[in-house]
Amino acid sequence: MLRVAKLSLQKWPGRALDALNSAISGIVFALLDLLDFILCFFYRFVDGVLEENPIPCYCYHNRGKQGILDVEEEEEEVSETLYERRNFFRQMDLLSLKERSHGGGEGGGGGKLRSSRWSDCGCESCVSWQGKGEEKLHLVVREPSQARSISQNVSPENVVFIHGFLSSSSFWTQTVFPYLSEATTLHFRMFALDLLGFGRSPKPLNCLYRVKEHREMIETSVIEQFRLKSFHIVAHSMGCIIALALASKYPESVKSITLVAPPYFPSNEMKQCYTPLNKLAGRKVWPPLLLASSIMSWYEHLGRTVCFLFCRNHLIWEWIIGSITRRRDLNFLVRDMTQHTHHSAWHTMHNVICGGAKLQDKYLEVVKRAGISLRIIHGDKDQVVPVECSHNMKSKVPFADLQILNDADHNTVIVGREKSFSRDLEKFWLYSGI
Repeated sequence: MLRVAKLSLQKWPGRALDALNSAISGIVFALLDLLDFILCFFYRFVDGVLEENPIPCYCYHNRGKQGILDVEEEEEEVSETLYERRNFFRQMDLLSLKERSHGGGEGGGGGKLRSSRWSDCGCESCVSWQGKGEEKLHLVVREPSQARSISQNVSPENVVFIHGFLSSSSFWTQTVFPYLSEATTLHFRMFALDLLGFGRSPKPLNCLYRVKEHREMIETSVIEQFRLKSFHIVAHSMGCIIALALASKYPESVKSITLVAPPYFPSNEMKQCYTPLNKLAGRKVWPPLLLASSIMSWYEHLGRTVCFLFCRNHLIWEWIIGSITRRRDLNFLVRDMTQHTHHSAWHTMHNVICGGAKLQDKYLEVVKRAGISLRIIHGDKDQVVPVECSHNMKSKVPFADLQILNDADHNTVIVGREKSFSRDLEKFWLYSGI
């Protein structure tokens, strides 16, 4: 009994801190609810003045569609988290304006839409895709040695790299491409892409950025354009969901899959998409990273304001940071965080990370049945995607090779160990090709 009492006393400081965190979080998020509620009026008014065909928000739209759907139907749907995020002031129904004459947040509705909003950045790098005739993803392609391919008439191995949320192809061109061995550069053709809505890829407004749209753009821009018959996939974070969708569509063509920090949350609940939202963006003020994720994930208008201040003015911020650090070239991780619009990031967050949660088990079943070589890598200090996600995926696919790296977080699982990571990839590709 004394031992139990002693253990209770030891746990008391932690419980007290948790209670304090919950109390402060309740107050802070009540204020954020109010602020987002007010910003809803602001953006509705300004959009109506500055935009010919304004995009409605999701604040007062009731999707009204229930039931269990198959994979194809679910991919056509948008995540419930877009419509049903709790907000104290919306729940009070203070406005009683659910009859929106312009519809309810269907990614822009009908009609012709401009490619950017007044709150988006219009610099050359952000809108360069608009001048192209057809909408395809921005790619960085590293071709194998032409001399070897011609002399031996051997088709190269192909690898498709898919980045995570708020990132771009630079994540791979900076961490893997420079560290590949000479033998790999002779045998392999590398494709690093900017996902739809990120980097230099198209960021259309009349798009919901579901898993389906992301996968189809990769099909069009990479698989069909370069006529890939077989390929390996390497993906990080959110990109892992899209990678599994791609593999489930082409199980006979995918030779191996490497997933780094996959956000996988198995659940039997009807509203499975709420699991990643609550796990990755729980409404807490501590730690700070969780607070930032919560603001950007729960609050449509606060998130748009953050994008308006930082993404729209990224050239100014890059100049300020460069002046302070005295560096001409910013770190790619910093630069990539602003290369998106609020529309593309907001919908991708909810429709891929949250909405994709109810699709991943079906994707993994296809991978499992096809016997595709699967490798999972995760850092034990990851505060963005908990390491339990990879353990859960390993339980789902027992033959998967799971590697947990000590003292590595969401980015340092690769960044800082680029050479060893690249060598491990090469070994896995060689093993999978046998």
